[in-house]
Amino acid sequence: MIDRSVTHTTFTLERLYPATAARTFAAWADPKAKARWFSTPDADHELDFRVGGREINRSHPDNGLSTTFESLYRDIVRDERIVYTSMLHVGDDLATVSLTTVAFCPADGGTRLLLTEQGAFLDGREEPSWREHGTGDWLDALGVELGAGGHD
Repeated sequence: MIDRSVTHTTFTLERLYPATAARTFAAWADPKAKARWFSTPDADHELDFRVGGREINRSHPDNGLSTTFESLYRDIVRDERIVYTSMLHVGDDLATVSLTTVAFCPADGGTRLLLTEQGAFLDGREEPSWREHGTGDWLDALGVELGAGGHD
């Protein structure tokens, strides 16, 4: 029997990066850079970074149950803010719908990034703690990308 429930949650993550706000923002905006820290080698990643543009990340795990994370960019203020809505599908089932705001603030020697996500987690298909942990992993990977001096 399927659990027909909705769990609402909000979480905020903060990171300090040793890069300017412009460089940190660019790592979100550039398709090649974003794929390096956001996606995995076995996934299909597409990025159309503009207001109204979409980002899609499709995984193809060995267990055969694919996941598709699709975002629509709602607001972009260069070097300052990104707002997007997302859906996560597990197989054909909708698991999560969310609204995310990413703020880029100059800080001593770099950038303070503040990410706030508000989510509706549907029918027990994803736990809020999984999303928070996974998003933290992405932000840590972004730190590695920025600390490595970036790529062309």
